[in-house]
Amino acid sequence: EEAIDENTAAVILEPIQGEGGINVPPAGYMKAVRKLTKERGILMILDEVQTGMGRTGRMFASEHDEISPDIMCLAKALGGGVMPIGAFLSTPEVWQVLVPNPTIHNSTFGGNPLACAAAIATVNTIISENLTAHAAKLGAQMLADLKEELKFANYVKDIRGMGMMFGIELDAPCTELLVLAKAKGLLLNVTADSVIRLLPPLNLTEDEAKLAIKTVVKLIKVYAADERSTERRAAARASSDRRKSSD
Repeated sequence: EEAIDENTAAVILEPIQGEGGINVPPAGYMKAVRKLTKERGILMILDEVQTGMGRTGRMFASEHDEISPDIMCLAKALGGGVMPIGAFLSTPEVWQVLVPNPTIHNSTFGGNPLACAAAIATVNTIISENLTAHAAKLGAQMLADLKEELKFANYVKDIRGMGMMFGIELDAPCTELLVLAKAKGLLLNVTADSVIRLLPPLNLTEDEAKLAIKTVVKLIKVYAADERSTERRAAARASSDRRKSSD
């Protein structure tokens, strides 16, 4: 609310911050922003590139808060993992801007038949196989299992997520963990330096989920026990303590 002034045209948000470390907003936050934008007469634009297409247990993460933005951006998962494609959706009112001149928003490969065919097949598969409900149910179990397996690990600061979107925050940078994971046949991703980001496929089976959790937990414990990792965590804690003292 403080960031908005008379020159503000729109508020742009991710329903869950992906690159920022899988940061889930507090309950009611998105709905409050939607209310604020309507009151101020400005647009609400949601980046659902990572959260859309069933990832969080609903087709779009904004559905959890029962809101609809003025503009929504999609990509990545829209192509089903096989075809690069991006898209934006809007309300009929916003879309009117394009009616007199549709080429205002244009791209070299925009609307190409192959990418669009892949996107249509993806949407139909998500709906016909009810993958959003599957992601919600299995994702909740995976999140609970992660919290249970790592509840006594003092090097784990937080475990958070929604649907098939998880973040395991460690107490120090952990990009080296990717090398260990790859050697075990598991592709991980680290964001915000110290957050392990897990984005499993929506059609993951229960057995695959258990294997993934078991492997990730074991890798984290092995990594945390490494002498160099211990030194990095100690340095990170000391740095954090110094910042708190200066504050």
